[in-house]
Amino acid sequence: MRDQTGLRRARRFGMAAVVVVALSGMNGPWLYRLGTERYHEYEINRPGYKAVNGHWDIVEFPKQYRQDTIHAVLLHTGKVLLVAGSGNNQANFDARKFDSRVWDPAGGTIKKVPTPNDLFCTGHTQLADGSILIAGGTKRYEKLKGDVTKAGGLMIVHNENPDKPITLPAGTRFTGRANGRTFVSRDPVLVPRARKNFDRRTGRFLGNTAGLGRIYVEARRSGTAYETGTQDNYRVQGLTGADARNTYGIAQKLGLDKKDFQGIRDADEFDPVAERYIRVDPMNEARWYPTLTTLGDGRVLSVSGLDDIGQLVPGKNEVFDPRTRTWTYTPKVRQFPTYPALFLMQNGKIFYSGSNAGYGPDDVGRDPGVWDVATNRFTRMPGLSDARMMETSATVLLPPAQKERYLVIGGGGVGESRLSSRKTRIIDLRARNPHFTDGPMLEEGTRYPQSSILPDDSVLVSGGSRDYRGRGDSDILQARLYDPVTSTFRRVADPLVGRDYHAGSILLPDGRVMFFGSDPLYGDRAGTRPGTFEQRIELYTPPYLYRGARPSLSGGPRTIARGASGTFTSRHAAAIRKARLIRPSASTHVTDVDQRSIALDFTASGDRITVTVPKNRNLVPSGWYMLFVDDDRGTPSRAQWVRVP
Repeated sequence: MRDQTGLRRARRFGMAAVVVVALSGMNGPWLYRLGTERYHEYEINRPGYKAVNGHWDIVEFPKQYRQDTIHAVLLHTGKVLLVAGSGNNQANFDARKFDSRVWDPAGGTIKKVPTPNDLFCTGHTQLADGSILIAGGTKRYEKLKGDVTKAGGLMIVHNENPDKPITLPAGTRFTGRANGRTFVSRDPVLVPRARKNFDRRTGRFLGNTAGLGRIYVEARRSGTAYETGTQDNYRVQGLTGADARNTYGIAQKLGLDKKDFQGIRDADEFDPVAERYIRVDPMNEARWYPTLTTLGDGRVLSVSGLDDIGQLVPGKNEVFDPRTRTWTYTPKVRQFPTYPALFLMQNGKIFYSGSNAGYGPDDVGRDPGVWDVATNRFTRMPGLSDARMMETSATVLLPPAQKERYLVIGGGGVGESRLSSRKTRIIDLRARNPHFTDGPMLEEGTRYPQSSILPDDSVLVSGGSRDYRGRGDSDILQARLYDPVTSTFRRVADPLVGRDYHAGSILLPDGRVMFFGSDPLYGDRAGTRPGTFEQRIELYTPPYLYRGARPSLSGGPRTIARGASGTFTSRHAAAIRKARLIRPSASTHVTDVDQRSIALDFTASGDRITVTVPKNRNLVPSGWYMLFVDDDRGTPSRAQWVRVP
């Protein structure tokens, strides 16, 4: 029997050899590629390779659940909220087709969630009770030059009356005193009353400062004949008497140039248990591309974005109070580009790394530094290399968070620039004179690098592209682990999917990392076909999960106060070398200011591990965290969810 089997194998091999010879004669390069691909597939699936480099897997949802995911937030239930809104798709926006999903990576289930408005390019952060605050989104899609048919732009409405505000409804007409052209408002606007000014020393009345309102207006008809070239003063039609005398508009050029996206004021909380959105009070300012940063007292700072007329919000930042679900302005203004990377420091101030996602003047709010929100004092941090290429860079608070060291990765030039940076930069905010120094170089200039903190204190850096939105087929199919102790990169297994604009990554409770999104500008190197949004999820399993059994961790309290301790059970307690409390991610547009890994003091006795949470509320903001313990091989446990009240 063995001889016959061997004969059959020999025959199969002989027949295959004939086919190989024939094919190689006809198409040698094809055969070479086929052989290379098969060998590569074999190589990356070897246990020894995985133990050194990790492994990638693709998750493809059933067709009816696929969406263009722009935002992803890890919930304390272990599930992931995936938000598309309109998904950067004008047709979806016009049809008011706004999407969200809740995906359970452990159970493999996915659920559609009714989405109240267009959360495309919103801001989000974790709240103390585990809810997700989501604020801002899309009111109107951009119109490129050539697609704009009606002249329009910003109208500043002035109210000289100190005794009362005035509200102008949508459809209000403004007629230029010099140019004679009439423009119509798209939305209502409330213009506050004028402010009376007095000499502080003598009390003498000095005059009024007009109250100002901002509104988008456009011509009633299409065509270049309705463009204006210079500033003009505009009468407000429909007003009489004192209102007509005190209220007027001033606008600069109103033309057919590109019109940017416009933001919304809407805000919601997402309930992870009920898996639904709950409306809260709207923001004072409309915002598209805002950053939300949680403060030490549990309130949330909302910064930047494009407003409801497509202009960069003029430094009017505001704070959300989860107890009252209301917003209040910060005392003073400070302007940043959109999606600025703003991190809460241990002293309660805010560190701005200079990373941002794009919109805004190239000379406003670009310098990195430390911002005291209470006093509005901003201390610039020197030494940043490739400072003109910080758009689409990523910033990570290196573990453990107590050291207050940050890694800034890659980046590119302002707007649609082809420039991209190979630099990484490091800053130690606890140093006597904090300043940036260069870290290890990237192999290629990299925009949109995705980065996630891992339980073993390494940082996974993957993907991105050399050019704007992957232009020129420039996606980078590489991944690296950064070691914060040696400040070195180590190349690991290459991802299977290219990810550039609108991509991100999130650490999961089982120690794997999920990657989502990618929105390339073109579908080919020549730029002749529009790009296709990447709807597949990719999961990276790090090398530490291929080292055999992982340490166990179970039991213990669900809540541990700052400064208090909690005891958990582990059969491997004697082998535990570190304990980390990792805040779950809220990721979009290369911006994730929520993720941080906090070192915990711990003791081990028998099969018990007792961990202690630091006292500083700015280091450990209230909320849900993943508790990991790592053994002497650097292998982490599965996370236990713990709430810090």
